[in-house]
Amino acid sequence: MSARDEAIHLLLSGLDPEQREAVTAEPGPVCVLAGAGTGKTRAVTHRIAWRVLRGDMRGQHVTAVTFTARAAGEMRDRLRGLGVSGVNARTFHSAALRQLRYFGTRRFGGGLPELVDSTLKFTAIAAARAGLQTSRAKNFDLTTEIEWAASSLIGPDDYVTAIAALGRDAPAAPEDVAKVYAAYIEAKRRAGVMDFADVLAHTADMIAEDESAADRIRSQYRFFVVDEYQDVTPLQQRLLDAWLGDRDDITVVGDASQTIYSFTGATSEHLLGFTRKHPNAQLVRLVRDYRSTPQVVGLANQIIGESKGREAKMRLELIGQRPDGPAVAAEVFADEAEEADMIARRCRQLIADGTSPSEIAVLYRTNAQSQAYEEALASYGVPTVVTGAARFFDRPEVRQAVVAMRSAAKTDIGRMPLTEAVAAALDAVGWRADAAPSGGAQREAWEAVAALAALAEQFLDHHRADPDQDGPDPDLDAFCAELGRRASEQHAPAVEGVTLASLHAAKGLEWDAVFLVGLADGTLPTTFARTETALEEERRLLYVGITRARERLQLSYGLARTSGGRERRLTRFLAPLGLGGFPKTPEPAPGKPRSAKKTAKVLDCSGCGKPLTDARDRKLGHCADCPATMDEELFERLRDWRVTVAKRDGKPAFTVFTDVTLIAIAERCPGSDRELAALHGIGKSKLDKYGPAVLSLVNGGAVEDAVAMCEAA
Repeated sequence: MSARDEAIHLLLSGLDPEQREAVTAEPGPVCVLAGAGTGKTRAVTHRIAWRVLRGDMRGQHVTAVTFTARAAGEMRDRLRGLGVSGVNARTFHSAALRQLRYFGTRRFGGGLPELVDSTLKFTAIAAARAGLQTSRAKNFDLTTEIEWAASSLIGPDDYVTAIAALGRDAPAAPEDVAKVYAAYIEAKRRAGVMDFADVLAHTADMIAEDESAADRIRSQYRFFVVDEYQDVTPLQQRLLDAWLGDRDDITVVGDASQTIYSFTGATSEHLLGFTRKHPNAQLVRLVRDYRSTPQVVGLANQIIGESKGREAKMRLELIGQRPDGPAVAAEVFADEAEEADMIARRCRQLIADGTSPSEIAVLYRTNAQSQAYEEALASYGVPTVVTGAARFFDRPEVRQAVVAMRSAAKTDIGRMPLTEAVAAALDAVGWRADAAPSGGAQREAWEAVAALAALAEQFLDHHRADPDQDGPDPDLDAFCAELGRRASEQHAPAVEGVTLASLHAAKGLEWDAVFLVGLADGTLPTTFARTETALEEERRLLYVGITRARERLQLSYGLARTSGGRERRLTRFLAPLGLGGFPKTPEPAPGKPRSAKKTAKVLDCSGCGKPLTDARDRKLGHCADCPATMDEELFERLRDWRVTVAKRDGKPAFTVFTDVTLIAIAERCPGSDRELAALHGIGKSKLDKYGPAVLSLVNGGAVEDAVAMCEAA
């Protein structure tokens, strides 16, 4: 056996039959449908190495394009490990910019326009010239919309008609967006700059119009590989077609079930139509999942198996290759605060049991959801790493709102009742509770500030419920101090931590343990997913989230956003499955809104039997006028225990239990976990954390012993 044959034999050893088929496909168009965890990067790099080792071409004649610099770097590293060097493994933009800098100077009469990383400034200039009043968030949304239009090959003159045909929501009146779009192009021209979309467009134009440049590029690059082909935009496909010319030696790799970036212009149409465009193409399916346990793979198959639309025609049913793991956990919590607290405790326990913090992730639909998890994990001393977005208190809109409240605290606004003062202070930065904007950055910014307003209400409620706080209600200055405390706790430096990320930011990553949180209808799918196409993309987001988990996967949602809030339902994508821990409910028709708020359960007074309407009375179970049966001595011991535990943990006393909850315990004297859990304010997380100590106190135990039980929990 020759050295070359031995190298090829070694290269192919260890590949499964489908991977081997993809690697050894003959030159020409090849489409590899690769499911999550099926080894697509391995197949891609081995195919390039196989073509080079058998003598088809040198590494310098290969262009492999992907979507992130990290993925391109990983591809180059793997190729070097396979003995192949010189491959042009880059992102679309990097490859295009390299060619434009080398061949394009004549096109621009000398030097290229300067490439700008951030185009927000030019969007702001364009909006002003178009007579549109904007904010930072609105400028961000306008920039995103212009980038989408450019990537979709839609110009300013066609924008209004195009989005009407697509049923797409615009961040402003479509006519205004078109004006800003046109002014944006003019602002760039005047400044002599180009954006990333321009890089692709200029390179495609150069190849189409400069025969000499086209010949040199096509003679240099003869074989093309495109990773994540389901995320290619029409503009990127135009450049790819220019690179290829009349040739067809191209291998594309993708998974229609992981198409989640349509807001950027990405479309799976090119993947779905590949065999139609290339009738002689070889089609290979990779379905053996080496990443996740059969339990995780089974759930992923169930979710994507219900998909509809064109992507469903190319969906893959994965086959788990790993040994069995734990069952997928599913749990409903009383509200989002309890959900965050319980997830934080479980992360802490996983770490205590030996799981590295970097192998744990908490994934959510929107970045605005991160605040509760940043705070809950910080309260348990668990380090965190926020991926794809700034930490909550580092977000520009949150910082601006906090500054506005601190400034307002020094004025007459600071003497107003807290919730009114917060509303007045936030009005100065353009936030109003009844003026939620449409989706995108504007909505995310609004939600983040709304979280601050909700914190103010919680802060006030907790103060009033705390018997150790007998002074007047806290004012705006006190609330600002509380925000400072929260921010400092969340900003503790961490080298390694639990990952907090949105589902979009989690694409391409994986962890041993994944918590998918906030899985309520209205959050996932978002309320802005009104069409079947939009709903199907939300389904694929959930699928991507599920397939990030290697071994442990927990799904959860809070029954209400806040304590006592409107009840929500489990996401329609999971509801029909009947997972243990989740209620089984029918799946609604696509786009059909959920039913109105449920009528609250009627509670009668344990003394006189009259219906209870006051919130405090409902929590205690009897009217204020009916005689209480509270064990005063037990109540005092409960208070002493609560104060000691709160001081030890460095938290306000109300975060352990409110005064109303302590009264209810002292009145009912529960004798079991079940009876204790039936009381208001005691969800599963607090039952696990404080239940044994409370029952010990009810049975006459000493305060010191109850405190020690909490330390051991």
